[in-house]
Amino acid sequence: MEIPLNTTSLFSSIPLANITPISVGKAIFILIIGLILANLLKKWIIELSRTTKYVWIVNEDTASMVQKLIIIIAMIYSLDTLGILAIELAGTTLSNIIAAFLVFYFSYLIAKKSKDYLLMSGVKKGKLPEVQLKAKLFYYSLLTIAFLVALNIAGFTGKLTTIIAAAGITGIILGFSAQTVIANFISGIFMYFDKPLKIGDPVEVAGYSGIVNDIRILSTRIRTWDGVLVRIPNEKVFNSEIKNLQKFPARRVDVLIGIAYKEDIDKAIKVIKETLEDMPYVLAEPEPAVYIHELGENGVNIYVKAWAPSEKWFDVRSTVLEKLKNALEREGIEIPFPQRVNWFAEELRVRVEKE
Repeated sequence: MEIPLNTTSLFSSIPLANITPISVGKAIFILIIGLILANLLKKWIIELSRTTKYVWIVNEDTASMVQKLIIIIAMIYSLDTLGILAIELAGTTLSNIIAAFLVFYFSYLIAKKSKDYLLMSGVKKGKLPEVQLKAKLFYYSLLTIAFLVALNIAGFTGKLTTIIAAAGITGIILGFSAQTVIANFISGIFMYFDKPLKIGDPVEVAGYSGIVNDIRILSTRIRTWDGVLVRIPNEKVFNSEIKNLQKFPARRVDVLIGIAYKEDIDKAIKVIKETLEDMPYVLAEPEPAVYIHELGENGVNIYVKAWAPSEKWFDVRSTVLEKLKNALEREGIEIPFPQRVNWFAEELRVRVEKE
C-alpha cells in the first residue's frame, strides 16, 4: 500500500521554509539598529561616568553589560522575525521568554556589581556603615523592577493579574499576617532617609543602650554595654525616642558635687575651675560652668557642667569625679555625707547597765 507524501505541508511546518527575502531584510535591519543603539548607549554611559557622582552604577562595566544585552536581544528578535524562535510556549513566544530572562539576568549583574562598588567605596572613604543600607535598598529595588519588566516582556503580566485576582482572599489573609513585616520594611526605608543613627553609634533606643551593630531592612541590631546582641524590629525603633550619644562632636558632662555648709563657697568654686582647666579633654570652648545649684539637706550642692569630645565622654566624666574629690580634699574642703537629726516628742531616757 503506497502512502501519499505531501511535501508542501512538510516543508511549510519547518521554520526555515517560511524565510523570505523580506523577513531576512527585517532581521538584518533589526540587527543593525541593535548594534548602532548598543554602541551609542555604551559611548554615552562611559562619557557620563566621567562627570557624574553616581559612578557606582554609571561606569564602564555597566556600559559593557548594557551593550551586550541590547546586541543579544537584537539577535533574538532577528531570529524571531525569521520565524526560527517564533515558537508558541505557554501563551507567548520563545523569543519573548529568552529576552525576559536576559533582561532580568543582566539587571541582576548590574545590581550586584553596583552594590559591590558601593560597599568598596564606603570602605575606602571610611563610611561603610552609612553605605550598607543604601546598597541593600538599591540592590533589591532594581531586582524588583527588573522582575516586573521581565514579566511584561515575557507576556505574563495579564496572566499574573488573573492569578492575583483569583487569589484575592488568600492575599488579604497573607496581608494581615504579614503586616508586621511590611511595617518593619517601610520603617527601614524611612530610617534610611531620616538617618537617626548609623552602625557604630552609641545609642539609647526602645529601652536598650549600646552600640549599633547592624541596620537591616527589617530590624536593627544593638550590642549592649554588657555584650548582649539585641534585635529590635525597625517599626519599634522608628516609633521610639532615639538618643544618639555621639551624633555631635562634643557632649556635656554634668556633675553635682556638695560641700559642707561651713566651707567657703568661692574657694570651692575656684578649686573646681582650676581642676577643670588642668584636664586635657575638658574643652575650653564652650567654657565650663560652675555654680551653686541648691542648698541641700546635707550641704551646698554645686553644679559642674563641662564639655568634652563625645567619644571621650565616659572617661572624662569618671576623671572629673575623681579629680574634683581629690582636689577638694587636698584643700581641706569637706564633702558631706548624708546626715539625719532624730527628734523625739517625749524625753528619751537611756539606762546603762554595768556588768
